[in-house]
Amino acid sequence: MSTQRTRYSADLKAKLVLEVLKGNRTLAEIASEAKVHPNLLMQWKRQLMDGLPSVFADKRVKDNKEQEALTDQLYQQIGQLKVELDWLKKKSGRLS
Repeated sequence: MSTQRTRYSADLKAKLVLEVLKGNRTLAEIASEAKVHPNLLMQWKRQLMDGLPSVFADKRVKDNKEQEALTDQLYQQIGQLKVELDWLKKKSGRLS
């Protein structure tokens, strides 16, 4: 018999982690009230702290990197199509 894992919503995780960060109640109190293991709360807190810098990151830098990647991909496709076109022109000249 397998037990199914409980899935917690992002809203609940955020609410619980914010309560932990406020420090008004202990981690054990929050965990027992929400029926969540304290280690799980600490994992969520760690995830939040690791991802926090990306909230304040400059989105233009990310957009520029995405644009450069797209441009590189398109140039690669153009090059490949040019090679294929040249090959087809060469082959069609032989058939004539």
